[in-house]
Amino acid sequence: MSEGRNRPGWDRYYLNIAHAASTRSNCIRRQVGALVVKRKSIISTGYNGTPIGVKNCFDGGCLRCQSDAPPGESYDTCVCVHAEQNAIVLAARHGNAVEGGTLYTTLRPCFGCLKEAIQAGLTEIIFEDGEEYPDELEAAYQRLLEEADITLRQYADGGV
Repeated sequence: MSEGRNRPGWDRYYLNIAHAASTRSNCIRRQVGALVVKRKSIISTGYNGTPIGVKNCFDGGCLRCQSDAPPGESYDTCVCVHAEQNAIVLAARHGNAVEGGTLYTTLRPCFGCLKEAIQAGLTEIIFEDGEEYPDELEAAYQRLLEEADITLRQYADGGV
């Protein structure tokens, strides 16, 4: 009955939803979306931006976004919550357990978001874009992945 239909695989499906979530981002530098999935059910979604109740980036809420700081610098003045953090924290806020779930994100998680995903009990992270970190940080990132026994996988077209 479904012959001839071109349905996306699960990874592509969830990453498409993460991209849709990213359109809600209020960060003026980069829009990122994420979601947590358990047993093929979406537990929560998140996008990057200022915390609930704080003025949006595009309204002047984030000093870093208002500055000309180059990529990778001046994060100490950024008040934005990452998409991955929001997906995890908003699940908790609404009473949804993420332990054993998979995090889908449009961008490779930073080191902090990786630690939070591990702490939340996620078992896999699937991301679409992003590069490795400089040598020393990448080594720490890989060591953390291995010790925590969490899978990090970059999506490639034709995925599961």
